[in-house]
Amino acid sequence: MKLAQLSTSDIKDLDKTKAVVVQPLGAIEQHGPHLPVMTDAFVGEQIAALAADQTDAEVWVLPTLHYGKSTEHLGWAGTMSLSSETLLAVLKDVGRSVAASGFTRLAFVNGHGGNPASLDVAARDIRTESGLLVFPVTTGRLGVPQGLDLPDAEFSIHGGHVETSVMLHLAPETVHTDRFVLGGDHLPALFPGELSLEGALPTAWISDDLTTNGVIGDPRAATAEIGKEIVTHWTGRLASAYAQMSAFEFRTAR
Repeated sequence: MKLAQLSTSDIKDLDKTKAVVVQPLGAIEQHGPHLPVMTDAFVGEQIAALAADQTDAEVWVLPTLHYGKSTEHLGWAGTMSLSSETLLAVLKDVGRSVAASGFTRLAFVNGHGGNPASLDVAARDIRTESGLLVFPVTTGRLGVPQGLDLPDAEFSIHGGHVETSVMLHLAPETVHTDRFVLGGDHLPALFPGELSLEGALPTAWISDDLTTNGVIGDPRAATAEIGKEIVTHWTGRLASAYAQMSAFEFRTAR
């Protein structure tokens, strides 16, 4: 359900005890020659809404925050980035506004891999300042269906087979299949040991460190069928999480 379609009187009269307000967000940034710059924002928006349709919990979805922290892609045409300071301020302002409207639960549903660090800080600050229960969710961290074969997933993180498959399922008209190109194929040799792009021992990077064409991964194996499996998995997990968010309360001995 879209909160922005209600009047202020409607929102005032809502039972907000268990309602979850959802703020989708992502990024407007380059995704190689084959995917639209809206990819991350669109995916965050779609997953948030599809999951809301699948749960019995009371979920109110806000308009999507399209811009994120995409400084790692600045200089590539079409990338529109907020600084980390600006994004953090915006996220905290959203939290303050949600609390001021009388709600008690806020979920961020994020489709961009460059946003989680800011989201984690914002979520804790919002919790501290307003008392809201805050749940920072990133779609890419929801995993993939068990048994789904995704080779080199560790190094297919931007415009590769996962994102491309998801977009082939959700918005095939925006995907230029004739422009599929491998990017960053040297990365397994660059990280043969404990260091990695992400995870327990990450290495800070910008896209120019990893790719000459904007792609980090291999979209050539992408299919709409794989995308459907991933989207079904993500929306199912998030729909279940919405219900858990609605019922969740911290219990302490203090």
